[in-house]
Amino acid sequence: MARYYQVTCGEQVPVIESAVITGRGRLRFRGLTFTSRFRFTHNAGRDYRHYIEATVLGYPIMKVNEYYLDGQGRMELPFGVIEGEPKIDMAANLGLWGESIWLPSIFITHPRVHWETIDDTTAHLVVPFGDQEDIFTVTFDPQTGLLQTMFTMRYREADDEEKIPWRIEAQGWDTFHGLIIPTPMAATWMDEGKPWAVFTLEDVAYNVDVSEYIRASGL
Repeated sequence: MARYYQVTCGEQVPVIESAVITGRGRLRFRGLTFTSRFRFTHNAGRDYRHYIEATVLGYPIMKVNEYYLDGQGRMELPFGVIEGEPKIDMAANLGLWGESIWLPSIFITHPRVHWETIDDTTAHLVVPFGDQEDIFTVTFDPQTGLLQTMFTMRYREADDEEKIPWRIEAQGWDTFHGLIIPTPMAATWMDEGKPWAVFTLEDVAYNVDVSEYIRASGL
């Protein structure tokens, strides 16, 4: 873990309060794979808003606004709105912390986040969920020191009876504002066997005022 921060942040670890992450990706939805554009807005360690456009030949055919604000998840999907569901809130919190891989310093600057060593290349990352905690198992590349995967158990749907293994995988790395962060990054429900989403970053803005933008909709 210490080596990871030396590689990604250098000698000084910045404090990140917010981030606006823009890029393109591939999303699988109901068996079909779409190219997409996305913008993820984070109030670091607390809230997020996702805006996603699924496209065909560059034209948007489906727009999604997802929110995790004040500990509650809300999904505005083409077929309806999902909110007020405790399992969606739990899933959204894990999504928040999984995407915080793009805000890497928060894993050591947030007062309620801590690491527990398992071995030389594996650790538990413990993150807050309300007054409780959630856990990721994180693996690191023994050669480069860079993070490889984040694994946890997560609900996929509001009516799931059991959590499903969920994994984030760094498929490459690039530098934004002096920080080395993963791109592309893939997210996989392990019962499906392949990523349902692959996100490639084009721009990242840190420590900007997102107080109004995070509660808006669209771009």
